[in-house]
Amino acid sequence: MGETSSRPLGVAVVGYSFMGKAHSNAWRNVGAFHPGCPPVRQQLLVGRDASAVKEAAGHFGWAESATDWRAVIERDDIDIVDICTPGHLHHDIAVAALAAGKHVLVEKPLANTLAEAEAMVAAADSAHGVRAMVGFNYRRVPALALARELITEGRIGEVRQVRAAYLQDWLADAAAPMTWRLRQETAGSGALGDLASHVVDQLHYLLGERVTSASGRLQTFVSTREGDNGPEPVTVDDAAWANLTTSSGVVASVEVSRMAAGRKNGLTIEVYGSRGSLSFDLERLNELGVQDDLGGRVSGLRRVLVTEEDHPYLEAWWPPGHTLGWDHTFTSQAADFLTSIARGAAPTPSFGDGLAVQRVLAAIEESAAGSGARVDVHQEGTH
Repeated sequence: MGETSSRPLGVAVVGYSFMGKAHSNAWRNVGAFHPGCPPVRQQLLVGRDASAVKEAAGHFGWAESATDWRAVIERDDIDIVDICTPGHLHHDIAVAALAAGKHVLVEKPLANTLAEAEAMVAAADSAHGVRAMVGFNYRRVPALALARELITEGRIGEVRQVRAAYLQDWLADAAAPMTWRLRQETAGSGALGDLASHVVDQLHYLLGERVTSASGRLQTFVSTREGDNGPEPVTVDDAAWANLTTSSGVVASVEVSRMAAGRKNGLTIEVYGSRGSLSFDLERLNELGVQDDLGGRVSGLRRVLVTEEDHPYLEAWWPPGHTLGWDHTFTSQAADFLTSIARGAAPTPSFGDGLAVQRVLAAIEESAAGSGARVDVHQEGTH
C-alpha cells in the first residue's frame, strides 16, 4: 500500500475487549479532534466469537465485523491494522499485515518473547513505505510529555535516580477467576509484561536513554485460580521488582503488582535530579509535581495542572482547567500515528522502541531466575 490517497484510510482493529474498546473509541473520535490528520474509515472489528464481535462492532461504530484476521489483512480497503489481541498473537498478525503492505499499530508489550520482538522489528524494517508503531499510550499523557520536556531542558539538572511503581489490585482476591493474562502461553508474563513494560518505556521516554543493566525478582502469590474446567495453575508472575541502570548511570527502582489492594491503576513516577525533581501519579493524571528550586524558605514540590494550551497534546482539547482522561491518550496516539503516515515519517514509539523494552524485561526475568544477579542489557540496533 505505502502511499496514502484521497480516500479515507480503512482501519481494522483486531480484538474487541478492553483494549479493542479503547482503540475503537480513539478511531471514532480522532477525526473530530484532530481534523488535520488523514481521514479514517472504521471498516472492520475482528474477533473470534462471531456474535460477540458483531455486537461490539455495532456499539463501537464499525461498518463490519469479521472472525478471520488473515482474510482481513488481504483486503484492499484495509490500510491500517491495529492489533489489540493477547500477546501470543502479536507476532503472527503484525508480520503478516506488514508483508501485506498495511500500516500496523500493536498494543504493548510488543510481543511475548524476545525472539518474536526481534522478528517483528525485522519485518517492520523490511516493509518499505508502511509504518509500524507500538502502543505505549502513556507517552501521550500531557503531564508526562511535559515532564520529558522539563528534563530535556535541564530544569531539574542532571538526573540521578528514579522511583517508579505500577500497582493494581484486580487480582488481590485469591478467588478472582482465571484469565488469559495468567497463562504464560498467551500472556508471556504477568505484571512484568503488563505493567513493567509501561514503566520501562517511560524511563526510556523521559530520560532519552536506554536501560543497560537490570536485576530483578518475580513473585506469584496465588498459584492456582479457578478456570472454566476447574482449578488451573497460574504460570506468570503476580508482582515484580527490579533495579535498573541506564547508559548514563541513572539508577531506577521499579515495583509492579496486580495484587496491591486498594490501588486501581496507580502508576507513580518520581525523577530526582541535581537541581530538583518531578513527581507523577496516573490516578491524578492532569497533575505534575515540580521542584526546580533547591533553595529558599518555601522550596518543595508544587502542583502544576497540565491543562494549558501550550502544554503537550492540549491544543486539540478543552480550555485550561478542564481536565482530560485516560481515554484521551489513545485518541492522541491515533493522531500521532496518522500524522506519521501522512508525512512518511517513522512513528514513535517504534517497534525498535518496543524491542528495547522487551530486552529489559527479558533481563529482569533472567536475573530473577538466577537469584537476582545483575544482567547486562544489550540495546544495539534499537534506536
